[in-house]
This record gives sequence, C-alpha cells and structure tokens, in this order.
Amino acid sequence: MTVTLPVASDPVPSASPRPSAWIERWLATIQAGARVLDFAAGGGRHAASYRRLGFEAWVADIDEDAIGRWRQAEALPPGRAIVADLEAGGWPLPRGTFDAVVVTRYLYRPRFALLADLLAPGGVLVYETFARGQERYGRPARPAFLLEPGELFSRCRTAGLAVVAYEDGVIGGGDGGPPPARVQRVCAVRPPFDAARFELDAPLG
Repeated sequence: MTVTLPVASDPVPSASPRPSAWIERWLATIQAGARVLDFAAGGGRHAASYRRLGFEAWVADIDEDAIGRWRQAEALPPGRAIVADLEAGGWPLPRGTFDAVVVTRYLYRPRFALLADLLAPGGVLVYETFARGQERYGRPARPAFLLEPGELFSRCRTAGLAVVAYEDGVIGGGDGGPPPARVQRVCAVRPPFDAARFELDAPLG
C-alpha cells in the first residue's frame, strides 16, 4: 500500500545549518529529555538542534573528523558520539533504546531492519532522502542511493513500524528558492503508541 500526501515546501536537507522542517515537525511530538539519534549524522547538524530542544542527543557516522568536531563544539560525552561503519561489521548502536531516530540524505537498504530496531516502543523514525527521479535534477543519480516508488513506506511497514505520515514527490524549484529535488520522507512509529500524539495538518471534513 502506498499513500501519497501533498509535499510541503521545505527543501531536502543540505549543508545549510538550518534543520529540516520535516524533522522538526515530528520531533515536536517527543517529550523533552528523550533520547534522539542522528544516524549517519555527518557533522551532526540536526543533533545540535536536538540539544536546544532539550533532548539527549546522540550522533553516529563513519566520519571521525566530523563527529570529533561536533563532539568538541557541543561537549557531547564520547559514548553518545559514535564513530563506526554503519554498513559493515558489528552493529555499534544499542537496540530498542531510542525515542527517535533521524535520517536525512542517506540510504543503505541491507541494514534498514537494524535501523528500525533501534527504536524503543513508541519511538519515532523520521526519515527524509532522495527518490527515483532525482537523476533529472542532479546528484545523487545512482539507483543505490534513490528510493523506488513507495519504497520508504513499504520498508517501514516490513520492519514492523506504523506509518503516521508519508510524502512522496518533488520539492523546491520555486523562484529564488532551492533547486528541485525528488524525495520521499516518512514518520513511522514502533508500536504500541498513542496516535493522539500526532497532530496532522489538515482536519477531516
């Protein structure tokens, strides 16, 4: 089953320090003090915003220099700034312990189930990355880095997550705005959870 919603105007995350509005929207459903992981974080752009929101921020990435810079800038305890190959070797992250996991501009299919298993009951996966059709607009263009139609929705369901919101389409490209990009993004939750936590934009009726 594929559900397609109107795509909001926020651009796909970039090197800009501004966090993704899609990420911020769904993190607003999580209580202060929650444990939030920025997965494949690079320099931890989103994790810096988590700290300001009162979350317990974690970051994980293969780039030792980037994680080191963020750890130094934010005084993050070493145990919460993890340098590891997320695509090979032993799984470096504690399963079933995160209240939210955030992923942007990253796709590695073989470990998607492990990624979903990081969530505690009621934990939220907020994911945003490129999809097939992005090759019309620029990089990435290789199929390995582009989601197939409906794929992100389907992978969440297969991993045992309940999909709260899903968007699939082209964003950006307006006058003076960011260039267009073809994306999919999802907010999915590990059951059991209270659906009343998640307020949708448009009322029914």
